[in-house]
Amino acid sequence: MIELFVSAFATFFVVIDPPGCAPIFASLTSGATPQHRRAMALRSTFVAGLILLAFAIFGEAFLRALGISLDAFRIAGGIMLFLIALEMVFEKRQERREHRAEDVKAQPAHEDISIFPMGIPMIAGPGSIASAMLLMSRGHGLVQDLTVLAALLVVLLLTVLALLLAGPLMRLLGYRLEAMITRVLGVILAALAVQFVIDGIRASLT
Repeated sequence: MIELFVSAFATFFVVIDPPGCAPIFASLTSGATPQHRRAMALRSTFVAGLILLAFAIFGEAFLRALGISLDAFRIAGGIMLFLIALEMVFEKRQERREHRAEDVKAQPAHEDISIFPMGIPMIAGPGSIASAMLLMSRGHGLVQDLTVLAALLVVLLLTVLALLLAGPLMRLLGYRLEAMITRVLGVILAALAVQFVIDGIRASLT
């Protein structure tokens, strides 16, 4: 059970990337009041949490309705997570996020960024949605499902803390340390993604 929690926590942490969300949030909310900034941090994490929870619980039934097997989704999800890992290792993911944030900042109509782009797709993006469905499909029984959901909850709590403490966190980490952490986490995610693909291929052949 501890192994499942650690695996789920590592996957969610790497894909959601709370330290990577912090500078984006700080940039997007630079002109907001502390109260508004706090409200947006809480709202974005809450909305993303609801989306991830919905896909974690009902994702398998949704796949069945579409006629997609879990093994096929494991392979496809693993490939997608591997591509995200490559972006992290070569620092393309953060660059893409920053470009999206700049596009949003350039539009004055977007004063509340809690739903877009922070809630979706910064926190609840394709990678985190796929991870939630993949990890829930690995569980067998209520206890293991609750373990995966507990890992997701812990990462979401770390995410909201990172958003609330975005300014001090960025001063503490600095660009170089953040880039190093992102690359290390990218390597870990690549290994987890390959394991998802291996599990899918093995299950489909048995």
